[in-house]
Amino acid sequence: MKKLILTLAFASAFSTVSAQTTPEKMTTNEEYNKWSIEVAGGVNKPQRPLTSGYFTSTPSPYVIDLGVRYMFNNKFGLKADVGYNSFEGKNNSADFDTKYYRVDLQAVANLGRIMNFETWTNTIGLVGHAGFGLAQLEDENSSLKDRMGNFMAGITGQIRLSDRIALTGDFTTILNADQNANFDGAATRASRGFQGILFNGTVGVTVYLGKNAKHADWVTLVDKDVMNLTNRVDSLETMLVDSDQDGVADYLDLEPNTVSGVMVDSKGRAIDLNNNNVPDELESYLLKTYGSKTDNNPALSNNELISKLINGGYVATYFDFNKSTPTNVSTEGIDFILTYLRNNPSASVDIIGHADEIGRTAYNDKLSNARAQKVKSILLKAKVDASRLNVVAAGEDNSVEKDSELARKLVRRVTFRVK
Repeated sequence: MKKLILTLAFASAFSTVSAQTTPEKMTTNEEYNKWSIEVAGGVNKPQRPLTSGYFTSTPSPYVIDLGVRYMFNNKFGLKADVGYNSFEGKNNSADFDTKYYRVDLQAVANLGRIMNFETWTNTIGLVGHAGFGLAQLEDENSSLKDRMGNFMAGITGQIRLSDRIALTGDFTTILNADQNANFDGAATRASRGFQGILFNGTVGVTVYLGKNAKHADWVTLVDKDVMNLTNRVDSLETMLVDSDQDGVADYLDLEPNTVSGVMVDSKGRAIDLNNNNVPDELESYLLKTYGSKTDNNPALSNNELISKLINGGYVATYFDFNKSTPTNVSTEGIDFILTYLRNNPSASVDIIGHADEIGRTAYNDKLSNARAQKVKSILLKAKVDASRLNVVAAGEDNSVEKDSELARKLVRRVTFRVK
């Protein structure tokens, strides 16, 4: 039955989602920062064009990059950056000293979020970037100033050091268009197509700007429709919890602490056709078990059966968390004891208060006493003599799992012991 209800609930929830014609935006539980500044330095290698006999070290210092990035969301953004490269002849190369300046606008893709890195790490990220710009090659030993366009693409690894700073390592390839001079500045080229190739490798830091705790690089966005559906399913599962396992979900159960195994009605109440406040099945079992024994254990009277029921903890009244007033649906236990005491004028009763393990032990001791005192005051108002009522504060009941909210409900109670 529970599976059928869940199936119908899922179908209804999906139908509701499908019926929406206006898609909702992606959202998170918190806002996030979108701006960052990137600073990096490292080495380079001009690949071509170079004049015969001219070359640099592999790799060659040095490169400086400075960028400002804005993320539209946690996956895509734009970056404006400037760069500086120095090229010098080394070892057996002819001597030269040139500089390369550039400015670029690049699209950025947060590959870490696209590939769901958050499923296995919260500190490692990966960003791809590509774009176009302008560049100029200058020769320190002449008046050469060669202006060109460029296309660049690269990939940046990230290690998050804090919510404000990430360590980065980047490898970028730059392709120059309309480059007239060689990187060494010693010659010009007849062909001015996409001939210039330059590799950069840098290490740097990214500094995240903004008032929020996290940056878009590290947040995971959840579709609002999916979030709503998940919440609905969680609510349905909570509603279908059956604490006393009587086949009636708690939200419909008017008696959520029914004795295990007894027959209940559609509202979760134990069947009691003779209205003696003892579930019929339990009463039948006790009569069958004890009523036929006549040897060394003479037959028990109905009052004796009921006293065993009471002292066995089957009669109780329950309380909400941190409360000393009985719940509305559990006052039948007090009515049961009141009926017993009226039918047995010579009997007395211990009123035993209990609490769960949440909170300090000293406080729970006081709470268990307050619960027992509250039940006593109800019986006193019903004209039961105070000499027949004895309060016992049993304190914390550790007989159930402390981490189980449903189990803790069963020990927030008052039980009775008749004498």
